[in-house]
Amino acid sequence: MNKKETNLIGIIGASGKTGHRVQSTLLSQGYQVRGLSRQTTPSFNWNLPDHWPAALDGLKTLYITYQPDLAVPRAEADIRNLIRVAKTVGIQHLVLLSGRGEKGAERAEQQVVNSGLDWNVVRASWFMQNFSESFMLDGVLARDMVLPHAKADEPFIHVDDIADVVMAAITRSQIRNQLFEITGPELLSFKTCITHISATIGEEISYLPIPVDDYIYAAKQHGMPDDVAWLMNELFTNVLDGSNAFTTNTIQEVLGREPKRFQDYVEKTASTSVWLNDGKKDTAS
Repeated sequence: MNKKETNLIGIIGASGKTGHRVQSTLLSQGYQVRGLSRQTTPSFNWNLPDHWPAALDGLKTLYITYQPDLAVPRAEADIRNLIRVAKTVGIQHLVLLSGRGEKGAERAEQQVVNSGLDWNVVRASWFMQNFSESFMLDGVLARDMVLPHAKADEPFIHVDDIADVVMAAITRSQIRNQLFEITGPELLSFKTCITHISATIGEEISYLPIPVDDYIYAAKQHGMPDDVAWLMNELFTNVLDGSNAFTTNTIQEVLGREPKRFQDYVEKTASTSVWLNDGKKDTAS
């Protein structure tokens, strides 16, 4: 057997934005993959730790994405418990997707770094695909974007770039035991992003930044869960505070190419139906 046949790779969050891309690429290259989510067999649910051993049994490498976000307070304990199970079933290498500028995420990262297993952390900036595959899609479709006021610009990153760095971490043993902090190539405001999308689809999208407390209050009235409300406050209050308003060269160093630009993302996405008012929504997280 070759290495691809003996190294079974698990993906927690296989239906998510990065997970399904990583899984598709691994399969296309002949790797053995077990996608894990609430809908798979075996299933993986962060709220059902008793089921984790069966889901992880037989894996050698594990790519971890955490829901709703690694910044939430319970994430550190969940990652610690996951590592304990991973060691029990014989996993050798952990690859963790993390969020840039998130103190809670950094505590969870340290659980992986100090696990005693081979590890990689891929710490990413805000996803461009939040405008087409996540919570901002509804605002684009309505042509009316209301968001909490952001104090700083953000180096939005293309999810394909994240997936490619994750692929490198999984498949290139010589770059194990490293943290990769990755960003897009340019700092952009939310207003600038909306302007790019408006110009490309040929329809105006209004943009209204409001105080984060007002946004969260209104969102909770429409059913936003408490943990997601906490996360939105964390992201717009602490993560977007200006301390992360710079780009890195990590994608060039790891992949040997330039990261994708926001306008390239907008043009490709606009060529699909996702931003049409009658288009199908794809909000996989």
